[in-house]
Amino acid sequence: MSRRGADTAIGAGVGGVAGAALTGGSAAGTVGGAAVGGVVGNQIGK
Repeated sequence: MSRRGADTAIGAGVGGVAGAALTGGSAAGTVGGAAVGGVVGNQIGK
């Protein structure tokens, strides 16, 4: 896996956990957090 791919995966994981924590474990919050985290991780990996 490339460095950028790894950063995307890590960002998605962290974002998913954060989204779940902030929304009390809702599925939408988890998925939304993972999506945002993946984008952020991808951009950091540039």
